Amino acid sequence: MSSQKPIDVLGINNITISGRIGAGATTLAKKLSAILRWPLLEGGDLFEKIHKELNISQVDVLQRPDSFDLKFEEQIKRILTHEKNQIIQSHLAGFDIQGIAGVYKILVICQDPEGEDKADIRIDRLMNRDGISLEEAKHEALVREKENLEKFRKLYVHKDPTWVYWDPKYYDLIVNTYSLNKEEALRFVLEKIGFSKS
Repeated sequence: MSSQKPIDVLGINNITISGRIGAGATTLAKKLSAILRWPLLEGGDLFEKIHKELNISQVDVLQRPDSFDLKFEEQIKRILTHEKNQIIQSHLAGFDIQGIAGVYKILVICQDPEGEDKADIRIDRLMNRDGISLEEAKHEALVREKENLEKFRKLYVHKDPTWVYWDPKYYDLIVNTYSLNKEEALRFVLEKIGFSKS
């Protein structure tokens, strides 16, 4: 992260970036953080910190205590409400902060022109990014996502079986990495938030 002063964006205090596993949310968040010089908090990093605070081991999603998830989302809300020029990348950040002024919520998807999620592309990206096997990538993108949804539905939406955190209604901008590469996705976001190098 550069020591230079953060670049203010008119009307935007903080940015959240959410997306299905392997869609490209982490990549976009890192690139946007570097351009704007805003600190990036990745959900995974905060997860590790809370694991230590609660003195619990890294466990499967459904074995994770509900208190862990609730504390995690509470910290996200606190940061986005009381701090400025922050980028937070996590599954629920955009959903969490509904109704809070000044937070720009971005959703990253990987869907074909018919609106079909391209899980095969997301899985391939995980294999390449993390150097993991096909089976490991499938577990990450499909099994863990399903388990996350089960837990999130229980905790936040009264077990609504139709709810998904990637519902476009929760977001200000949708970025589709099926049709945009990394650089194009970044340029698209910068244009939409009114960023100018000058």
